[in-house]
Amino acid sequence: MAGPRILVGCGKMGGALLSGWIERGADPQSLIVIEPAAEAAEAVRAAHGVRVEADPGALAADVDPEVVIFAVKPQGLDDIAPLYQGFAGGTTVFLSIAAGKTIGFFERALGAEAAIVRTMPNTPAAVGRGITAAFANPQVVGGQRALCQELLEAVGEVVWVDNEGMLDAVTAVSGSGPAYVFLLIECLAEAGVEAGLPADIAQRLARATVIGSGELARQSPDPADQLRRNVTSPGGTTEAALGVLMADDGLAQVMRRAVAAATRRSRELAG
Repeated sequence: MAGPRILVGCGKMGGALLSGWIERGADPQSLIVIEPAAEAAEAVRAAHGVRVEADPGALAADVDPEVVIFAVKPQGLDDIAPLYQGFAGGTTVFLSIAAGKTIGFFERALGAEAAIVRTMPNTPAAVGRGITAAFANPQVVGGQRALCQELLEAVGEVVWVDNEGMLDAVTAVSGSGPAYVFLLIECLAEAGVEAGLPADIAQRLARATVIGSGELARQSPDPADQLRRNVTSPGGTTEAALGVLMADDGLAQVMRRAVAAATRRSRELAG
């Protein structure tokens, strides 16, 4: 019989994962949440009926978890991760959603024998529309990888990369990407106001347009460039706008510079 699944931290992302697991039919009795904040702990206990402890020292000495999921802020992991070293080397896999904390960091904190999956999720996970990129160290076996895939799919899509360095680019594209989309909504609404629209109508139009376009892209089998062409009539208004956005100094160049800057910063933070 598989051991319990331990979730360390139950903030926004940890809470989204926990809700997703239970909605998918996970037995609350198979889950243990480690949450030191008393108010948050009580809220989790009341909402989901799971066992909540303030620290791992409250667990029985013979607990052998199937997985330990680190869902705490990266700056707290220096002190937190070593507390779980005793589970390394057995059947436990460690799954981290903490940005910037490398496989090397966890191997130093938990031991070289630890099976570790490092991931980069994004904030749409809060509504079940996230996408997470994952990388596994050599100690992770097939069943552990499948388990991590299942756990992450509770909040959206999952892709695996075969080079940990790719996670810096993942961070720049999908991790930070929601902020770029929200900025697009802001800029589109502001441009609408300058074109003569009332601010509230411009904001509604911009928001609904981005949301609807995203849903169309999700449902359509066509690639993005074809969807763009579908909207663009020769000599029409869209073509006039795209002449600006697709110019040599247009959106493509700006986005390349933005993603490159975020990638560099991700590498700096990872050390």
